Amino acid sequence: MAQNSIAIIGGGPAGLMAAEVLSAAGHAVTVYDQMPSVGRKFLLAGKSGLNITYAEDPETFATRFGAAAPRLKRALDGFPPDAVRAWAAALGTETFVGTSGRVFPTVMKASPLLRAWLRRLEAQGVRLRTRHRWLGFDPDGHRLRTPEGDILINPEATLLAMGGASWPKLGSDGAWTGMMAAEGIEVAPLRPANCGFDVDWSETFAERFAGHAVKSVAASSQAGRIQGEFVISVHGIEGSLVYAHSAALRDALELTGRAALILDLAPGRTAERLAADLARQDVKASFSTRLRKGAGLDGVKAALLREVQAQAQANRLPPAELAALIKALPVPLLRPRPIDEAISTAGGVAWDEVDGDFMLETHPGLFVAGEMIDWEAPTGGYLLTACMATGRAAGQGIDRWLSGR
Repeated sequence: MAQNSIAIIGGGPAGLMAAEVLSAAGHAVTVYDQMPSVGRKFLLAGKSGLNITYAEDPETFATRFGAAAPRLKRALDGFPPDAVRAWAAALGTETFVGTSGRVFPTVMKASPLLRAWLRRLEAQGVRLRTRHRWLGFDPDGHRLRTPEGDILINPEATLLAMGGASWPKLGSDGAWTGMMAAEGIEVAPLRPANCGFDVDWSETFAERFAGHAVKSVAASSQAGRIQGEFVISVHGIEGSLVYAHSAALRDALELTGRAALILDLAPGRTAERLAADLARQDVKASFSTRLRKGAGLDGVKAALLREVQAQAQANRLPPAELAALIKALPVPLLRPRPIDEAISTAGGVAWDEVDGDFMLETHPGLFVAGEMIDWEAPTGGYLLTACMATGRAAGQGIDRWLSGR
């Protein structure tokens, strides 16, 4: 017999995980989502391979969330990477560890996992109500817009899990921020996370190399040194290596108005070896030939060097200075790409508003989870695991709050 009526507004990973926890505990749970179906951003994340978590020990994993790590740790400890894999396996989705410790379903796609998840929720009595948009607070509960007209719901507890403001076409449009602020709830402005950046490319470079991948490089910023690859776009740079540095670069731009991603175009060679290899080249050879034979740079890498450092194109730099530039090429950035192009967002409900069970201190019975809270994560498995972990923790918090009333 169901114990209490609970509304979960938002049918992404955080909301669905809370629904799983609460329905298993015997509560009557209804999930409301404004889109025609739930889990749309989850499905998009799995379009090119669902990075569900990372194969790291819980202590290391918890450090990946910057300033919010201490606040998230309890939730992450309750649903660490091994638990994520076990949860997926129980739904019939086996996983494997790929490059850099990323964990993927063996089928790579998100759709089989989501279908199995929804079947489990249905078996546990969870009701899904799509095309139901949250309109905000009402003295008697919450107002929702449905295809049949506006309705009022008054559950015994409510979880808000409506995501940030990235991918608005999939339902995460951030419209809730103004409604929460009007209710007196502190909300940090939403900002792009895991995003690309604008660069002032020349027209020739942008036309020639937009869409080209820059592979086998290392990039440095305040986030540290990370090896990987990224993509040249018409507007600037994007891709996994850029996203790994995006928080540090975005913050630097906001603080000082200036930021550069420092590239090592030849991470397999020291500056000393590069200088020696370049010095051995025929001084009468073209600059392109010197780069190709002496540093192994051609194509987009050589063009990037020329684009960023005009002096190098003129072949004026001596071998030691050219080697130093190849090892630390600064790509100056103008601004992050717009938030609706970002993979995720930073900002959200301030942590000071939230207690240890993810309930709003000033609104008993109202809980938040997922990207609605002010935290951010590296893309992929870190983001998804933390969304599910906070949803799970909020679900447990709701159960405790209802039991203790």
